[in-house]
Amino acid sequence: MAGFGLAGRVAMIAGSTRGIGLAVAYALAGSGVSLVVNGRDEDAVAATVDEIVGGGGRAVGVCGSAGDRGVVEKMAADALSEFGALDIAINCAGIAEPPGSTVLTITEDEFREQLDAHLMSAFHLTQVAGGVFAEQHSGAIVLTGSAAALGTFGGSGYPAAKAGVTALASAAAGDLAPLGVRINVVMPGAKSRLSSGPEYVRHIESLHARGILDDLTRDAAIDPAPPEYVAPLYTFLAGDAAADITGQTFTAAGGFIGRYDPHQPTLIAYREHTSTAPYTMTELADLLR
Repeated sequence: MAGFGLAGRVAMIAGSTRGIGLAVAYALAGSGVSLVVNGRDEDAVAATVDEIVGGGGRAVGVCGSAGDRGVVEKMAADALSEFGALDIAINCAGIAEPPGSTVLTITEDEFREQLDAHLMSAFHLTQVAGGVFAEQHSGAIVLTGSAAALGTFGGSGYPAAKAGVTALASAAAGDLAPLGVRINVVMPGAKSRLSSGPEYVRHIESLHARGILDDLTRDAAIDPAPPEYVAPLYTFLAGDAAADITGQTFTAAGGFIGRYDPHQPTLIAYREHTSTAPYTMTELADLLR
């Protein structure tokens, strides 16, 4: 990664002891970045730190959920106290929605757990790290979204939270750009605890049987590529080579990389309101059906 503005930098990564977050941590450590890693399992946090340090890298760990603001604040504080800086903040934290969950079966508490794990963790990381970055007029934030936000992978709490992450990043990018801070989203497709196992396969097959997923998407979802194929995009967006990229949403899965266009309405009809009446129900029926 020489020449990509990573060596000597300091990063905090929420949800970095397994799956995509762990692959991102290893990629950054291999690029000379000092890390504050995080996860809910104390043993997994310790093992990740030991692995990075044993490989010649620099890392410390903070245990807890990034949905808890205090955990994120400690990550930032440890980065500054242990390594003297904070340049990069990445959120890979998240949990799976209950098996078979739909908008009719998910409980209010389960829905809030999804918002805390995905959206609130992204908010805490953006606000805490963004405050540090704004003072120094530099810094990169990368959040994890999901194609589930498009409504194609079922559930309710998970896609709602992930859609919120994308909207948060788009809005925050406008707030932070004048302060020299970048924020982007990656919607990853990779094998992880959330995308493997019998329950997950049954879920994907059910979506396919209902016509929500086509054959190609079903096959890709059941056998996704390892997270090491997604980690380079996070790593690139964290470095100086992406200095002019902000407010964008990317997708990566295996050898595929894509970028989502900004939301724009498709014209259905227009007439000047100052000289015409509101549309009637009959006119709307003709236009929208």
